Amino acid sequence: MIVLFVLIAVAVLAVLAGFHRYAWRRLVRDTTAGPGWPRRLGTAVFVAGPVLMIGALVAERAGAPFLLQRMLGWPGFLWMAFALYLLLALLVGEVVRPLLRRLLDRRAASQPAPLPEPGNPENPESAAAPTPPAAPTRRLVLARTVGAAATVAAAGIVAGGTYGVLRGPAVKRVTVPLAKLPRSAHGFRITVVSDVHLGPVLGRGFAERVVDLVNSTQPDLIAVVGDLVDGSVEDLAPAVAPLARLRARHGTYFVTGNHEYFSGADPWVEHVREIGLRPLENARVEMGAFDLAGVNDITGASYGEGPDYAKALGDRDTSRAAVLLAHQPVMIHEAVRHGVDLQLSGHTHGGQLWPGNFVADAANPTLAGLERHGDTQLYVSRGAGAWGPPVRVGAPSDITVVELASRRA
Repeated sequence: MIVLFVLIAVAVLAVLAGFHRYAWRRLVRDTTAGPGWPRRLGTAVFVAGPVLMIGALVAERAGAPFLLQRMLGWPGFLWMAFALYLLLALLVGEVVRPLLRRLLDRRAASQPAPLPEPGNPENPESAAAPTPPAAPTRRLVLARTVGAAATVAAAGIVAGGTYGVLRGPAVKRVTVPLAKLPRSAHGFRITVVSDVHLGPVLGRGFAERVVDLVNSTQPDLIAVVGDLVDGSVEDLAPAVAPLARLRARHGTYFVTGNHEYFSGADPWVEHVREIGLRPLENARVEMGAFDLAGVNDITGASYGEGPDYAKALGDRDTSRAAVLLAHQPVMIHEAVRHGVDLQLSGHTHGGQLWPGNFVADAANPTLAGLERHGDTQLYVSRGAGAWGPPVRVGAPSDITVVELASRRA
């Protein structure tokens, strides 16, 4: 296993090194006339960027001092997003480059060559006047044009995606009819919060925005469906503290996501209980009109705390509607087997960074939104925050108000 991990790590580093060398060649070597401070500065950027990116990843996963994680997090993770879109923009540039080259060649061919300026015979020193600097070659102009366009495009995309995350999620509303739901529960509102990812990048201020937005929906029940944090209770307790202000008529419930296990699930379960959230660890509660159940994330199986559907759902009255909180959409298959009416999940982020949505869609039964799987409906939120780069492109963050509807109403 260790050998496999090392081989994968070496392969990933080789790919990263290859991309950065390609980007350096296009954006630094090809756009500078020769050795000098512009080339040295560009080279320094293409060395520092990946070093910060790898440092941010390693520091977070290794549990480095939180101050170090915060210092590396913003520049390192932003470089990760910038590098992705820079690569895509440069690849587009490879397609555009031949067209621009032809255009420049045609313009040059259509212009007459400039005549040499004769010297002044009455002033012999005029013949020895210094020659003005040569104009950049067409090749250099082309390289600079494509490089500048790629850089501006990548920076603009990342800036817009960062603004989208920092301004906070949007509220989505979806109505879900449940055949077994009694008329008395028609219109029951569950506000679903997933993938907040409080950590070295998104902190207390972001949590306060999320809490204010959730409370503004006036929910009957709040469901926090995992990946609340990226870090330890010791480091992130101040960032999570605003969640104590969450208010709903029937309370706030919490299930673990995969990142809770990376961060220490047991301490976090105890901590969220202390601030007023009720963890559902393979457990079920009767809400009066329906059953609300929650299961541990499947990542917990590696820690001896995996999902136990029989414990959460096995002995319930199947004539009652059941709503299951489960972090990952792939858990829908067990939900179908256990007769769940609605599963609420997150995890996918909707792909977070295009074209990551294609990868996330292939790995999950539902990427985002509401879909039916057999007799069970699955709703997947894109999540409120972001993991790694605080950037979203093509997958805006959301908090969803799920309104249950009775077909008897």
